[in-house]
Amino acid sequence: MRIERQVLFWIAAFALLLLGVGLLRDILLPFIVGIILAYALNPLVDRLMKAGLSRTLASALALLMVVTILGIVLVSLVPLLINQTQALALSLPNQFLQLRAVIDDMAREHLGPRYPAFAASLEQLSKALSDNWAAIAGAAAQSIWGQVRSIFNFVSLVLITPLVAFYMLVDWHEMLAKVDSWLPRDHARQIRMLATEINGAVAAFIRGQGIVCVALAIFYAAALTATKLEYGLLIGIATGIMSFAPFVGWALGAMTALALALAQFWPNLTPVALVALVFVAGQVLDAVFLSPRFIGSRIGLHPVWVLFALMLFSYLFGLLGLLVAVPLAAAAGVLVRFGLQIYLRSDVYKGHLQP
Repeated sequence: MRIERQVLFWIAAFALLLLGVGLLRDILLPFIVGIILAYALNPLVDRLMKAGLSRTLASALALLMVVTILGIVLVSLVPLLINQTQALALSLPNQFLQLRAVIDDMAREHLGPRYPAFAASLEQLSKALSDNWAAIAGAAAQSIWGQVRSIFNFVSLVLITPLVAFYMLVDWHEMLAKVDSWLPRDHARQIRMLATEINGAVAAFIRGQGIVCVALAIFYAAALTATKLEYGLLIGIATGIMSFAPFVGWALGAMTALALALAQFWPNLTPVALVALVFVAGQVLDAVFLSPRFIGSRIGLHPVWVLFALMLFSYLFGLLGLLVAVPLAAAAGVLVRFGLQIYLRSDVYKGHLQP
């Protein structure tokens, strides 16, 4: 079999994998989360084995540690986050009115003769939002409930995910050895090379970006709370979690925080400037230290393609798509680069024309 046909074979296999995920997305979430958790914990389990523990005991210990940490976080933070979310939802109309008053004051001061036209447009926008507020809230709530009910089955996540992660961790090396035994012998070495490159790219995201998101969530939550911004804990944690989407999570968090800061602190601009400084500092922290330290250039994807992957997979697969978008895009990027190298060496590219 020529190498070009093998590339087509693996592209077709990848397409079939995506089709299968799409058809089974409503039941795959706990299994995908369990696999991701096992993948993230595997290096820790290997280190515990080097310390003398058996694979089973090391897997159980690593999983117990993660479950304990998550339990403490949930018990400590979830009630506060729920309260802040409820309070923010109830106060949004009032927050919008306060923000509108701030914008109106600034426009009146700086626009001069152009202010009446701006005021009319602002009034039109405010009326449209006010008229549709209940409909927008109802539609959003219905959509969220539909996603939660059909995809995010809490019981299955709690019960199935730890079991999947545990058995994956226990049998990790045996599964890899079995898969290796299925590889075509003539090309096993090249496939292992590609798998190693894919593993480096996926690990950079799952392990590295996970650490970055947690660190940024802690930083933003603590810093925004210190500025006395209302709902600072909620906005900070949400901004950190959304940081897996380059720039988008930061931009959404910054715009939300600055809008609430203007509504809360106006006309005192010092706290508003502090909120802006928090987001500048967070971006610098991410760009200068966190991402280079924990991710580097191993993902091999341009930020624009990461955004495209997130939008595409979330559109196709919903919540499940958000979890697998960047790892799958990173794996596809390795295969595409390999296919491009094959193409540049092939007769299709070089041709047969004689000078």
